[in-house]
Amino acid sequence: MSDEGELDAKLNAARDAGARWAGRTLERRAAALEAFADALLEEREPLARLATETMGKPIVQARAEIEKSASAFRFYAEIAPRTLAPIARPLEGDIHASIEYRPLGTLLAIVPWNFPYWQVARAIAPALAVGNAIALKHAPITARIGDAFERIALEAGLPEGLVVALDLGNERTDRTIGDPRIAAVTLTGSERAGRVVAAIAGVALKKIVLELGGSDAFLVLADADIDEAVRVGVASRYQNSGESCIAAKRFIVEAPLYDRFCERFTAAAAALRVGDPFDEATEIGPMARADLRAELDRHVRESVAKGGRLLLGGAILDRPGNYYAPTVLADVRPGMPAFDEESFGPLAAIVRAENAEDAVALANRSRYGLGATIFSNDLARARALGEALEVGTLAIGTMVASDPRLPFGGVKASGFGRELGESALFEFANVRTVRVATGR
Repeated sequence: MSDEGELDAKLNAARDAGARWAGRTLERRAAALEAFADALLEEREPLARLATETMGKPIVQARAEIEKSASAFRFYAEIAPRTLAPIARPLEGDIHASIEYRPLGTLLAIVPWNFPYWQVARAIAPALAVGNAIALKHAPITARIGDAFERIALEAGLPEGLVVALDLGNERTDRTIGDPRIAAVTLTGSERAGRVVAAIAGVALKKIVLELGGSDAFLVLADADIDEAVRVGVASRYQNSGESCIAAKRFIVEAPLYDRFCERFTAAAAALRVGDPFDEATEIGPMARADLRAELDRHVRESVAKGGRLLLGGAILDRPGNYYAPTVLADVRPGMPAFDEESFGPLAAIVRAENAEDAVALANRSRYGLGATIFSNDLARARALGEALEVGTLAIGTMVASDPRLPFGGVKASGFGRELGESALFEFANVRTVRVATGR
């Protein structure tokens, strides 16, 4: 845990390094981001093993996450010089104007444990490209990964102090948000954490981006290719052992396909390999913490008590580690935890819809609005139905996924603001107008 003296020194270092970093040209900053990507890939194996050790991510998925994280740094290295270049805007008379993009200062990035590299990369790569410094507060169980980012930034040639890792508890994190050396805040986390951070940042009048929880709907219409819907649905639900905000969680299936979908989805989930996360063949590893497993088990038990039908799993596994069996619940309805809450773990909830319009209504019957998927062989109809879905990402015939090239974020209780894509470059930029009287 950082003491007060260490915290003060790190925030001062970030402020001073940020001033030097902001003075670099866009091209020099882009070159440093390329070097950051190279450094991540050079240490891919030890970094992947660190994620597996600290939060249980299957090792194959951990390697893929580091590769994806490197791609974010490369993407912003490529687009930042042209996207952030000043824009000339001649006006009437002798006034010439331009639009410039300047850094805000030091960004406090509060990131979770479930994608400990990707969540960092997608938050800090665009902020660094603009010229900001980074104070990184990682989840306690993955704090060593925060330290790794601080070290890798130095290895990549970024100024010392530009990326600093803070080891803080909740109370000191709250105080740090209000510190005048922090210019803005980004948080990926729970809805509860988002409300706390938004309240503190609001009082301090600081810009924030919130990427919060999700209970993504996966709509399977009566004309869908059921085999493809099952294949993609299982991959979407059980990726990262089900511990993903954008995993499909509520499978809303039109009545004509409902029974067949339940049968085939359950068979596919039953075939998933549960095991040691260091084993290359493992698809489902342990959950990150015992309290998270207990909460997931509560969702299952209470949903069954309210009429949900257990098709698979529903049990804590008797083995070392926080393992929970891949679980499928059918006949899930509003009012059950598996429908109303964010189930963060290997639990799929299958919901019967009378028709496509009912499926859309059920999908929107959630306080969350991160992403949604539609499977149908009629793409035009799927696109039309998708217009009514209250989400930040719509996927048709494929799974919801984040990509460095595309904006990512949600609506409703899933947060606001956007990470990734060109949009992220402007979230933590001072879009400054300059007017100059040129004389005649």
